[in-house]
Amino acid sequence: MEYWTIWNKATVLGYIITASFLAHLTSEISPWLILGYLLYLAVNITIPIFKKTKPKQMLVGLSAVLVVTSGICLEPLFLLLLPIHVYELSSWSGTRTIYAFLIMLILLFLIPLELIPLYLLSGLLSYLLFAGVHELGDKLRRMEEEREKMRADLQRLTRSLSENNEYIRQSAYTIKLEERNRLSQQIHDDVGHAMAGALIQMEASRRLLAINQDKASELLGNAIAIAREGLERIRLTLKDVKPRPEEMGINRLRLFVDELSAKETVTATLTFDGDIDVISPLQWKIIQQNATEAVTNSLKYAKATAINIEVQVLNKLIKAVVSDNGIGVDKVVKGLGILGMEERAASVGGTVIVDGNKGFRVTTLLPYGNL
Repeated sequence: MEYWTIWNKATVLGYIITASFLAHLTSEISPWLILGYLLYLAVNITIPIFKKTKPKQMLVGLSAVLVVTSGICLEPLFLLLLPIHVYELSSWSGTRTIYAFLIMLILLFLIPLELIPLYLLSGLLSYLLFAGVHELGDKLRRMEEEREKMRADLQRLTRSLSENNEYIRQSAYTIKLEERNRLSQQIHDDVGHAMAGALIQMEASRRLLAINQDKASELLGNAIAIAREGLERIRLTLKDVKPRPEEMGINRLRLFVDELSAKETVTATLTFDGDIDVISPLQWKIIQQNATEAVTNSLKYAKATAINIEVQVLNKLIKAVVSDNGIGVDKVVKGLGILGMEERAASVGGTVIVDGNKGFRVTTLLPYGNL
């Protein structure tokens, strides 16, 4: 606001000085008039120097008094600066711009008749300038308030996310501890007792070996059976704990589809058919990566509302299809995404087929038994 006011004053003052000098071409310019110009310039140049509001208001008031005095005593054109000072004082005091405009109209009694049109023009232009700058300042203040609010919301969400991540980390750690405790208890109950029983049987067999070999042999056989049963329990326990590769792969796809439906404005579904036990971990990785790339393309370009991921195990091939109901394309241009999918499939002897008719469809074909 302050710099706009300075330029406004400079423009009007430049007009006043020019008109005054042109009017006095045939006569000598009064030194008092030049002194009035210099005093006005000195006062208004001093205003931006002060940082506090009170000295600024005093200097603006002094400048207004100087304008009225110079306009009455030296040069009536000085009064053209009066509307600017009225608006400036109103902005410092918090008065609405429309009230300042009315005050400017009331001061018409000070203006000579021949200057009234110029005075009204100066007042109107100054009013438009101050009203526009005031509206712009309000808009900037609102934007600043919104920015601060968004910053506070971002900080709150960041703290919440950090707390959630910490909770997830603690939960994962707790789950691991509980699983370790469960495994420890299960090994102690199943395997520990079996091994303790086997040791008792073997110890008794050793003592009876010199006295009753038949009984010792029977006890030793019991110990071997107990140890074998304990080892079988260990194997079954580890087998139950370790997830199967196909379960990890299909579960990852399920999680991917669930997140897609939750975070994006599309409906995502997953279907699978056939003996998915034959799909190796590396093939699952390729299927997952190609599905992610195909879904990303659908979200960016297809304007789809539904995406389906299908995994089928056929007689000779594994078939993974990502299809959508988007706009499709007449001619498919292979970018880095499609080329990357083809390279991944080719690394295990597979291929990728892309079809843009009736939506977009990406089919990954992988052979059995390569890995």
